[in-house]
Amino acid sequence: MAATAMGIEEALLLHLQSHAAIVDSGDWAARSSFDHGAVMDVIKSLQGSGFVEAQSIKRNSWILTAEGESYAVRGSPEFQVFQAVPPEGISRVELEKKLEASVFKIGTGKAMKNKWLESLKGGTLLRKVQGVTDEVKLQLLEIRDGQHVEVPDNAITDLKNRKLIESRTWVGYSLKKGPKYAPKRVKPATDLTREILQSGEWKEREFKPYNYKALGQPTEGGHLHPLLKVRTQFRSIFLEMGFEEMPTNNFVESSFWNFDALFQPQMHPARDSHDTFFLKAPARTHKLPEDYLERVRRTHEEGGYGSIGYGYDWKRDEAEKNLLRTHTTAVSSRMLYKLAQDKFVPKRYFSIDRVFRNEAVDRTHLAEFHQIEGLVCDRGLTLGDLIGVLNDFFSRLGIKKLRFKPAYNPYTEPSMEIFSYHETLKKWVEVGNSGMFRPEMLQPMGLPADVSVIAWGLSLERPTMILYGIDNIRDLFGHKVDLKLIKSNPICRLGIH
Repeated sequence: MAATAMGIEEALLLHLQSHAAIVDSGDWAARSSFDHGAVMDVIKSLQGSGFVEAQSIKRNSWILTAEGESYAVRGSPEFQVFQAVPPEGISRVELEKKLEASVFKIGTGKAMKNKWLESLKGGTLLRKVQGVTDEVKLQLLEIRDGQHVEVPDNAITDLKNRKLIESRTWVGYSLKKGPKYAPKRVKPATDLTREILQSGEWKEREFKPYNYKALGQPTEGGHLHPLLKVRTQFRSIFLEMGFEEMPTNNFVESSFWNFDALFQPQMHPARDSHDTFFLKAPARTHKLPEDYLERVRRTHEEGGYGSIGYGYDWKRDEAEKNLLRTHTTAVSSRMLYKLAQDKFVPKRYFSIDRVFRNEAVDRTHLAEFHQIEGLVCDRGLTLGDLIGVLNDFFSRLGIKKLRFKPAYNPYTEPSMEIFSYHETLKKWVEVGNSGMFRPEMLQPMGLPADVSVIAWGLSLERPTMILYGIDNIRDLFGHKVDLKLIKSNPICRLGIH
């Protein structure tokens, strides 16, 4: 059973009470049947408290390697080879079959070098001597038993070159009584407790001195997430361009504002539960603007404003379903409706906030992400105005080369995908989507017929991942994010090269 540190400490202090010093901690540990490593730890502790004065001592010795241990038991390779050769001789082929490959390879050469064997024509090996002594094994045994001083230096060098032994430095202490020596150590109290006061022990008890210069635990300030840094840069760009920020505090939205108000039909695949998170409680919204709802219903069923509609039976129950908003365009629809109720004035709006999609999670997709959206509402806007605003917006991000490709969206016509030339990848990559809101969406709100709205959107995560060199979205957003990234990520500077 291993001795405790307390037991070793008591034995060591008691020994010093009757002896001037301990010359070698290794010898003392062996005589006292203590583990030397545990004794070393106790000496260091006592030295730190001033109970002993210790000086380190070092000794170099040789120990056997794993291969050396094997030969100390079985004999050296050359001895094994000699023993395997019968008096009448044996062919190399037959001898190799009787021995391990490494023993045959090493031992044959050594045995020939020692002139224990000779090789005849035809490959036969014969003994040149009647018997041999395995000096290598004897030397290994002496080293293993701590008698390496008896082994000649040239033999030590040979064993070292053959990687049968290796050097080991032994470290120990010689020690004597220190300035605070006592036969028994009583550790200073760190706290003045009620029990110490009541017992009067405080009068005799030694207390650990207070260190008034000690620094406390470093306090950590907050750290901005990379998404927040990039979001701040995008927000600054919108504000510089004269845009107003829309309120985006409603994560829960009705299907009416999220889909129907945008002229998105109720049988559209995006409204399926496989793509959208619907709420169980509260499951429905019952308060909707009735006159506007009626105009939306009529536009879906019968058309109007130059459209033939979708020609289906529009259901209010479907429009009242609550969901987690799938895009911030639901916020845009509310803001445009509110704008239409007052005397119309041109507006520039933007929003940056979370949206939710019922998507499979992988390295580029999450069930929630951030959408950046900008829109301009004014009279007489054209597709040329949209392209001009997009070039201005993306140039402020440092993106100079843009291309546009026709696309389809239920609530914009015309619609365009936005592509930028990626200088590192040397190819065009999609960076966003854009279009002009359809009259079927705008005019039921009450906006004048000559008012147009140009809009565009992109995700916040994709540019952030590019800027910070992250290839897995789960390393950027969610419960698996490495906090070291949050604490050490650099400042974001969009548009600076």
